[in-house]
Amino acid sequence: MATALTGLGLVIHAVCSSAAVYQEAFASDPTACGWQCFGESDLFHWNPANQNLEVTWDSTRPNSFFFRPLGMTLAKEDDFSLSFDLRVSDIVGGVVASRTGPFEIAIGFLNMAAAKKDGFRRGTGADSPNLVEFDYFPAGYYDIPEWGGYFPVAPTVWTTLIDSNTPCVFSAGGYTTPLELTSNDWFHVTLNYMASNHTLATAMLRNGQPYFSIPDAVLGSSFSDFRVDAVSISSYSDAGDFYDSVLAHGVVDNVVVTVPDGPRLTGDFSNGLWQVEFVSRANWSYLLERSTDLTNWAAVSNEKQGMGTLLLLAETNHPAAAALFYRTRARRP
Repeated sequence: MATALTGLGLVIHAVCSSAAVYQEAFASDPTACGWQCFGESDLFHWNPANQNLEVTWDSTRPNSFFFRPLGMTLAKEDDFSLSFDLRVSDIVGGVVASRTGPFEIAIGFLNMAAAKKDGFRRGTGADSPNLVEFDYFPAGYYDIPEWGGYFPVAPTVWTTLIDSNTPCVFSAGGYTTPLELTSNDWFHVTLNYMASNHTLATAMLRNGQPYFSIPDAVLGSSFSDFRVDAVSISSYSDAGDFYDSVLAHGVVDNVVVTVPDGPRLTGDFSNGLWQVEFVSRANWSYLLERSTDLTNWAAVSNEKQGMGTLLLLAETNHPAAAALFYRTRARRP
């Protein structure tokens, strides 16, 4: 019998005792290493020759995400970061005649269960919970008499966090206008969330040189919490937004995600049952799962609450099988 153990979180390497890093340079097919597509897959194309991801952001089409699960759930008391390279070849705000204002293109963290729901609408401003992301709005204009007639809208970078509430509560700050992502230039963006002060700091380079200072996005007293479990290049639908739209084409490369490191596991058989032991994290729940094919997983232990101490998970039965695989799933309630 062969038994394999897979740990918590991403398939990553530790860089220190408290953090772990996942890197994606798109040198090989990203779908072979955990990336998935939800929505319209033709909006995302891996270019093997250039070793990057070609992206179309089209707000006239349904919500579509090219995403990679984190293997854990992040909340406002976790430290984490994201960096990536972005080059926009063309972008038009107000591409729909009746919606002349700018809509966003986005890269960041989201909760996949929430984002896949039919009622998830980024354009309403109230129905897109659990987000931590970089947004860019190109130039556009409004011609609405009740708003005072015609006025232009400058291009804007806006980094934002959105909580789990309905209607949603947004973080404060995080935006700079006017700030243009100039065509065919490479921008390197770093988002660094710090739990100690509930702040998302942003740094931007253009072609390797510093490019504008983005104010921090800060969680206010009315902000409850967020739950994000995937990194995503997101093409949002403008459904529910009667004023804005966007069409853009570009390239994303060199995605780096830093998350809290998973616990160090030890595993062995005891009385014919597989068990694992590790130091848990407070306020997290843990469950032992088993598979025969690395695709379909079933719970084989009771779920236990972490207390920041040593935790033991053991299967309740052990079937006869040619090969069994185990993993420990962590869940942030």
